[in-house]
Amino acid sequence: MKELDRDAPALDAVLSGVGPRLRRLRKDRGVTLSALSAATGISVSTLSRLESGGRRPSLELLLPIARAHEVPLDDLVGAPAVGDPRVRAKPIVQHGRTMLPLTARPGGLQAYKMIQEPGGDAPEQRTHEGYEWLFVLSGKLRLLLAEHDLVLGPGEAAEFDTRLPHWFGPAEDGPVEFLSLFGPQGERMHVRAKPKRG
Repeated sequence: MKELDRDAPALDAVLSGVGPRLRRLRKDRGVTLSALSAATGISVSTLSRLESGGRRPSLELLLPIARAHEVPLDDLVGAPAVGDPRVRAKPIVQHGRTMLPLTARPGGLQAYKMIQEPGGDAPEQRTHEGYEWLFVLSGKLRLLLAEHDLVLGPGEAAEFDTRLPHWFGPAEDGPVEFLSLFGPQGERMHVRAKPKRG
């Protein structure tokens, strides 16, 4: 609750700037309140109160106005600039494998970027609950899955039920870099691609 109280002044500042922004946009386009009312279905008095700050903006009011002016909703509310978009993952290093978590929430689908150096432990297949999807970025990945012994190159993917005995690691003397998506049992990942033309 304290966090919501802290955010209230910032929200009030954003909302107080909406009215002047609406008026400026309408006047810059040479549109009257009556014309905007006809285009949006919002009464002239409501539009006037929005612009003067006498009416609190809501999504139900702002969406039709954004459509009428053909502008993104962000232009009306003056959404703050997005913060630093960089992912600051803390690497986990184990047995020659560097794992960079790409998801921060516990449970559900987990995503990792992995770099596996050659010369780790001898291949030993393991089983556990879940479902895994692998996508090779560079190098070659060897996947032992039950009785299958596969080598995946850059751009290739595999998905499998982790209750099957499995192991994966470098197929060559160099490192392999790949993405791993792991989900609880029954949560399958699908790559959508256009079908090949015959």
